[in-house]
Amino acid sequence: MASNQTATTRPPQSPSTDYDDAEDKEGPSDLTDEELLALLGDEYTRRVLLAVVEQRRSGREVTEAADVSKATAYRRLSRLQEAGLVESELVVDLDGHHHEEFFAVVERADISLSGEGVDIAITPDEDDGGDDDIDG
Repeated sequence: MASNQTATTRPPQSPSTDYDDAEDKEGPSDLTDEELLALLGDEYTRRVLLAVVEQRRSGREVTEAADVSKATAYRRLSRLQEAGLVESELVVDLDGHHHEEFFAVVERADISLSGEGVDIAITPDEDDGGDDDIDG
């Protein structure tokens, strides 16, 4: 029997992540509120997300803006993509070189705590370009 292999453009998942079951999911609503809270509770993840909320950035630019290592930036970008909070595009420069640019596809995340638990409401970024400045 011949084996079927599928190529993917996503970076491989880290085996240590709590979000391994999110691989085939499309958006932030696919994670439980607790999983999303855990993701956003990580300081490095928030730094990386804020870097791409401010503006579209290459991986190198995210590393510099978030003040994290290259490995940390790409791990967090991968997790944010899996959660549907960040997307990327391949950009070809005039000289023919290409790189991936990352941008946030969310504008806002509201977290509510109650006796019933955690509730997170995600507001999509209508611009989807990540070019707007953030408040705060």
